[in-house]
Amino acid sequence: MLFLFGLMFSVYMEAQRRLTEATITYNILINTSNGNPQAADVLDGATSVIYLKGNSSRSEMISSLGTQATLIDGKTGEVTVLKVYGDQKYMIKMTPEEWKSFNKKYEGITFTYLDEYKTIAGYKCQKAIGKMSDSTTFTVFFTRELQPVNKDFQYIHKNLPGLAMEYEASLGKTQVIYTVSSINFNPVPLSKFDLPKSGYRIMTFEESQRGY
Repeated sequence: MLFLFGLMFSVYMEAQRRLTEATITYNILINTSNGNPQAADVLDGATSVIYLKGNSSRSEMISSLGTQATLIDGKTGEVTVLKVYGDQKYMIKMTPEEWKSFNKKYEGITFTYLDEYKTIAGYKCQKAIGKMSDSTTFTVFFTRELQPVNKDFQYIHKNLPGLAMEYEASLGKTQVIYTVSSINFNPVPLSKFDLPKSGYRIMTFEESQRGY
């Protein structure tokens, strides 16, 4: 019995891969039912790329407007946001407490899991409905086959038992759908987590909240 239990546990662990290092690319699709063609033009061809290395992560949103990157230091929990829009470059620093405050609307999210599945990027994904504290709901498909070691890079999905592979989100008043197009397990260069030493206007979390 112990042998059979060990064998079953081994098979289960093989079916679930711990995401300690990966590059995850999401394609972004505009929900055209919102009737906002300008938003569709701006985000046409936009992508979101996540770089994971241990507990550290770098999340990039790349569009025709520019690039926004969020870096989480796996050792300290400190967060740095880099915004590049044309000639304007901003670096916003956050403590772990400020990052939590920034994401406070995502605290307390509960998920209802449905018996509905589809395959995304080769992974079996289950449908779930997320409910926020203000009763707002959203849909997400996630896979239990991939388990990030640190889920702070997708705060809204941190309570999911796996990786979000397709989900709804809001960018301003525009509804968009993120879908994983590829996952690369090659080593992520440490340089991806280096912070620029010049050329950026450095702002505190409080300053960024007041606008600029």
